[in-house]
Amino acid sequence: MSNKNLHPDQLYIDGLLQNNSTIIQSIYKKFVPKVKYYIRNNSGNDDQAQDVVQEVLIAIYNQAKTKELNLTCPFDAYFFLLCKRRWLNEIKKSSNKEVTIDDDKVSTDSNVQETVFETEVFDQKQTLFDEMFQKLGEKCQEVLKLSFVTKTMEEVAEKLNVTYGYVRKKKSLCTGQLTEMIQQAPRFQSVKY
Repeated sequence: MSNKNLHPDQLYIDGLLQNNSTIIQSIYKKFVPKVKYYIRNNSGNDDQAQDVVQEVLIAIYNQAKTKELNLTCPFDAYFFLLCKRRWLNEIKKSSNKEVTIDDDKVSTDSNVQETVFETEVFDQKQTLFDEMFQKLGEKCQEVLKLSFVTKTMEEVAEKLNVTYGYVRKKKSLCTGQLTEMIQQAPRFQSVKY
């Protein structure tokens, strides 16, 4: 993200990352009612609104954890626009109709637009990665999962009770297989930015 000044609302991003219950409750109290109202007035119900809120909060958390999300706009505008876009995409999927976002009601603040775009792209990439990862064989998943959380390949080999050379080769093969699966996925071109 650009080197613009952090918005004071960064506290909501940090609170999500730290699983701070006070901050999370504050998000639900301050920002979720607006989302629920919007979804109820646009062919949805409270359960659907809650699903959208959960999905968006998870997407924000994942991006913040992986890419150090630095908020340069108000959290309210960022969160609402992400929820709104997610809901419009749900309507589009279920009705097979084109849905357009009414630009009059969407924030025109470029920081909000840029941050929302980055989060949506990150979420699409993460979803594609997760789907392809699940298609890998059990051994590949095990080797890659351990290599994500373990500091050294020697430790991975020890945990799997195999040689260092085997685990390095297996990780390389599995990473290559996963990369190829992702690149061959029909959605790859649309999420590659």
